Amino acid sequence: MNRNTSFAPRLALPTNTNLSLLAASRSSANFLTRQAGELLQSIEADIYPLHRPDKADLIDGSIGEGSVFAENFGYYAQGVGPETATLPQGWQDRLVKVQSASTDLKIGWCLEPHDLAASKLAAAREKDREFVSALLRHGLIRKEEVEQRIAAMPVAQAGKQRMSMPLLRISQSA
Repeated sequence: MNRNTSFAPRLALPTNTNLSLLAASRSSANFLTRQAGELLQSIEADIYPLHRPDKADLIDGSIGEGSVFAENFGYYAQGVGPETATLPQGWQDRLVKVQSASTDLKIGWCLEPHDLAASKLAAAREKDREFVSALLRHGLIRKEEVEQRIAAMPVAQAGKQRMSMPLLRISQSA
């Protein structure tokens, strides 16, 4: 298996296709830094077709788990929808544009790192806490900014407190 860690493959899209993609986790970490290898451990990239949510199934079928793409590149994309992640208010205004020759000048949008961290803390999985810890350790996010994003999460106060507790522990050990 060829494990390609470039940001994005050249997707075979017609030249007139205007499909903005929102990428999270692995993709966001890859655009942030190529030196923090622990942030690139996942073989899955969550992709949300921002202006065409109906294309999520197409992503799963074309470049998803078990696809020829996954076999060739060593990672896969999972098409997701707006309900997949809990994100802070205003996250759409903070998306980070990724466009280069390696994306065939197609545009990808990645979650801003602090929004990503808050979303990971909302998911409350061990692998997500480890991811946030690595972001802190590598200086890619600031604890205070993540706290502000947690405060802007569309969840009850008890949920915000639940998300803040691991952040405090992570920041003390990072």
